[in-house]
Order: sequence, then structure tokens, then C-alpha cells
Amino acid sequence: MIDGLLGEVPVFGICLGHQLLSLTLGLPAFKLPFGHHGGNHPVRNLADGSIEITSQNHNFCVAEDMVSGVQLTHVNLNDQTVEGIRSLEVPAFSVQYHPEAGPGPHDSRYLFDQFDELMTKVNGQPGSSPAKGGQA
Repeated sequence: MIDGLLGEVPVFGICLGHQLLSLTLGLPAFKLPFGHHGGNHPVRNLADGSIEITSQNHNFCVAEDMVSGVQLTHVNLNDQTVEGIRSLEVPAFSVQYHPEAGPGPHDSRYLFDQFDELMTKVNGQPGSSPAKGGQA
């Protein structure tokens, strides 16, 4: 199902969506010995080196076996697991954690702006992301 969307519309996968997008792009997944749960997981954004404190709730993880056309974007600093990827071939990216977490932390809200920009680039129409005060 996701492969039918890729290249047709921009895709932003969150948590299970990250795992499904990763599997669709050819990255394997595995069960963590201990899941990631809670609101204080440090994740490094590889684009700028910044550290984001994230909210997480998952027991599976995407393997670091990068394939052609996929770029690693975020890494968990506790166990070095994959926390984010982006496709180099279609407008799609994903993160394993929850940037939409209401009570916080909000270190990753910029991802919604990036998705808004991606949709504008593909569709030619500006949107209204939650980070800019729009409706979710």
C-alpha cells in the first residue's frame, strides 16, 4: 500500500509509519531486546548535529542496513539505533519517535515544517503545519 503512495504524494512516517516506510524502501526491522518507552530519549539529528529529546513507545527498530536511495537522518544516542531516514528518490521521510507528542518534548516540531515544505514543493501550494499555528 505504501509503495503505491511513494512518488505520488509526500510521505511523513511516524513510529509504525517509520517502520512501514523503511520496510517498503528495503530496510529490515528487528525486535529490540528492551523497547524504547518514555519521554526522554536523546536522538541526534545527523543533518546539523543537534540533540533532540524525544517521546518514544515502540518495541521494534529498523536495522542500520542502509540501501541505495535511503539516507540515515537520526540516531538514538542510548543504543545507536536508527531513529530517522529519508528517501533520496521520492519525497518521503520518517522518524521512529513521536514529534507530535502533545505534552512534549517539542524539540522535533520542525519536522512538520519540513513536511509542509515538501508538500509545497511537490504540490505547489503552501499548507498550514501545526508548528505554524495551523490545524493538525
